[in-house]
Amino acid sequence: MPTKPILFGTDGWRAGIAEEYTFENVRYCAQGTADHLIATGEAAQGMVVGYDTRFRSEDFARAVAEVLAGNGIVTYLSKHFAPTPVLSYAILPHKAGGGIWITASHNPPTDNGFKLRSSYAGAAAPETLTAVEKRIHVAQDSGQVRRLDYDLAVKQGLIQLIDPDEPYLEQIHRLLDLKPLQDAGLKVAVDPMWGAGQGWFPRLLGGGATQVHQIHADRQPLFPGMHRPEPIADNLQDLLRIIPEIGADAGVANDGDADRVGFVSEKGVFVNQLEVYALLAFYLLECRGQRGPLVRTISTTAMANKLAQRYGVAVHETGVGFKYVAPKMIEVDAIMGGEESGGFAFAGHLPERDGILAGLYLLDLMTRMNKKPSELLEHLFGLVGPHYYDRIDRQMRPEDKPAVMTRVQAARPEQVAGLAVQEIDTRDGFRYVLEGGDWLLIRFSGTEPVIRVYCETTRQELVQEILQAGLSLAGLDA
Repeated sequence: MPTKPILFGTDGWRAGIAEEYTFENVRYCAQGTADHLIATGEAAQGMVVGYDTRFRSEDFARAVAEVLAGNGIVTYLSKHFAPTPVLSYAILPHKAGGGIWITASHNPPTDNGFKLRSSYAGAAAPETLTAVEKRIHVAQDSGQVRRLDYDLAVKQGLIQLIDPDEPYLEQIHRLLDLKPLQDAGLKVAVDPMWGAGQGWFPRLLGGGATQVHQIHADRQPLFPGMHRPEPIADNLQDLLRIIPEIGADAGVANDGDADRVGFVSEKGVFVNQLEVYALLAFYLLECRGQRGPLVRTISTTAMANKLAQRYGVAVHETGVGFKYVAPKMIEVDAIMGGEESGGFAFAGHLPERDGILAGLYLLDLMTRMNKKPSELLEHLFGLVGPHYYDRIDRQMRPEDKPAVMTRVQAARPEQVAGLAVQEIDTRDGFRYVLEGGDWLLIRFSGTEPVIRVYCETTRQELVQEILQAGLSLAGLDA
């Protein structure tokens, strides 16, 4: 094989630009995808191709479009960078066979990626990714890629430039009456983290008494001031600081491709992703009166189960990643799916993470309940009790991963931080269900050489002790 085999992780393929992420490898990915579409009879439907604000993303997207066109597949290529949910929604009006997004989401600025979406506008299922992977490896082995020059493909109608914004805007207006939000007089601080979500909240909330104050709102492929555009507290220090300075009622952040959301209280305190999942589930069940299953990954909050019991709905757990969440949402007709990373999807929309819609729903919850974020959390904890969460990420050398994994596999603790281990779930990593519903999860990132240790507990004083116990099980406590 001429290059290292391309493998899909939790959400597509990601790699360092100019290392593994080259035009040659991106074209192999496009060729493997085209071969899969031809084999399954989906090629005639065409594909949507889009990109984010990363370095040369538009050029990588054009390279993908040339390969698809070279295989006779009509390609609907976005005219400009756009959020992943906006691009995903564009699959539907074009009745396309799926989509390819050039984005590395929340990864460091040195990375780029290749996300594959199916005709239902959600993450491709694991079996689809496996099939595409095999065809990519065939293309790598042969070194053969069919391409058609961009200008010629446009002339022949095989590449058609589209603006994905308008269909998405129409959908947002179908899902949510924005007038009360525009007239609510809120002051909202928004951090698109130099990414594809820039400009969307002013566009959606402008025209009334509500004010939107954006920071980091132009294209900066190096994402200055942050290690990477992931909407977690460590990367949102400017947003946390500015909220009390300007007297904002809340803060909303999106990651690099705007499929994830971060939420900050009026006090400049980060609302963690598990709390956000529970707030959104409460919003759908209580404020909107929706009924139906909730889908959550094994790294997401047990508060979902307590809310589900209260409102008489089911909860379905999946492995980490929307390649598991999206198919399960479709299977069980869920009203919501979500994961610990801050990605949430909603009924009547897409089986796809949407950080823009999630942010709007959180602001709508504030408006309907007439409560600020800290008051919403108090209300939530009054229903399900306080829950405390944290996560530790540790970089690993790829060559160390087998030894660390062997240590974790061999560990069978009877207790963690003094709490009895009631179950060990190995569907995706190693999840230790502890007495009282607390949990510890150790898993290896599907997109980076990182081991993640997570926990959720009703005992605030045990958070760090549980996390340190997880590192010890992996032999990484030093």
